[in-house]
Amino acid sequence: MNFWLTLVAYEAVWFAAVIGAGHGQWWPGVLGALAFAAWRLAASAHRRVEGRLVAVALLLGLVLENLWVRSGLVHYATPWPWAESPAWLMSLWLAFALTIVPLFGYLHARPVMAAVFGAVGGPLAYLGAARGWHAVLLPSPMWPTLLALAAGWALALPLLTVLARRGLQADAARSAP
Repeated sequence: MNFWLTLVAYEAVWFAAVIGAGHGQWWPGVLGALAFAAWRLAASAHRRVEGRLVAVALLLGLVLENLWVRSGLVHYATPWPWAESPAWLMSLWLAFALTIVPLFGYLHARPVMAAVFGAVGGPLAYLGAARGWHAVLLPSPMWPTLLALAAGWALALPLLTVLARRGLQADAARSAP
């Protein structure tokens, strides 16, 4: 049940952020992500692990998004407060980090599979945001952008899943008699 509830709630945050940004509003994604984070952390048996994942994901998001924007590979609608890492987009990094433990357990010990999943899923999310709601502008030709997004997400997802596995193992070791 927690799996499905988390999945639906995360998707609701994604749609709120992307549709809001496409309509010039940064706050729907931020409010959705904050509500999602409050619920996830209250329900989590691994708050410390998930808190660390949020911190790493936000830092990783800042680095990657700044790199992609400054390279001219992506441009974001509603770039408040910064063009390189708008609040609505960083809220997605925060919310995504809180899905790593409950939704991606099958990837925690499979970094290659996580890399493939990230390389495919990351660019697809940006394409959906660009084509469906115009929250992201991907310049033509698109292949360099898609390649850069694939590379970034092929690094980001395995990193987050490996950190989750290590954190969960440390939690289990602390709890063991």
